[in-house]
Amino acid sequence: MSVSPSLLPLSLIVTRLRAVGCVFAEDEARLLLSTARTPDELAAMVDRRVAGLPLEHVLGWAEFCGLRIAVDPGVFVPRRRTEFLVRQAAALARPRAVVVDLCCGSGAVGAALAAALDRIELHAADIDPAAVRCARRNIAAAHGQAYEGDLYQPLPSALRGRVDVLVANAPYVPTEAIGLLPPEARVHEPRAALDGGADGLDVQRRVTAAASRWLAPGGHLLIETSERQAPQTVALFTRNGLIPQLSSSDELDATIVIGTRPALQSGHRPRHRK
Repeated sequence: MSVSPSLLPLSLIVTRLRAVGCVFAEDEARLLLSTARTPDELAAMVDRRVAGLPLEHVLGWAEFCGLRIAVDPGVFVPRRRTEFLVRQAAALARPRAVVVDLCCGSGAVGAALAAALDRIELHAADIDPAAVRCARRNIAAAHGQAYEGDLYQPLPSALRGRVDVLVANAPYVPTEAIGLLPPEARVHEPRAALDGGADGLDVQRRVTAAASRWLAPGGHLLIETSERQAPQTVALFTRNGLIPQLSSSDELDATIVIGTRPALQSGHRPRHRK
């Protein structure tokens, strides 16, 4: 049940939001009104937003690929640009594919892939306990499993060599650039979900180094990166035995690198000289 606008006028909420610099104050006010269940809850939500909390943390959800993804306070908020990663991964996946969402955060990418594809086997992992709790809720409908731990470490060993699609929205912001991020991200999202090390590629290096051991022959690794970092990301894929392909979206300002593990050549037999 949403709160009646007469109990707390839309115009008052908009005025308060605009005063603290919310660019889309009217849209945000409507979302707050439609989400709050009581006037007291609405007032508290407006106060939290005015104090600088991300709108998604105040609402308790984020819209992503047409889904409502639960996002708890302190959990990385899925970005719209990452919808491009989902589109590219969905185009590569076959029915009943084995899909792994590394650095899963709220599990938004895995949940969106499960919604787009036919009966996938979904696994997700993140180092942040709060993110894993959130991801478990978001992928439960797809019977997905979420694990707490560092990258591949918590995944079941039975997945080695079986993964058809491995997606990794790994942190890629260089450490020195963290201070330039908007306060909503810098203050309210976990540092581990943002900081990619000195050049932003530390986690990408670790993901690509082990990917071939987990991918099935012909399987794909997809990593979101920046346009500036893309050549280095491509080089990481090549160095680790993956066939790279760069893909980008001007609409979403998104760049990803797709790496394919070479498929086994069926029927190939070594030739023996007579």
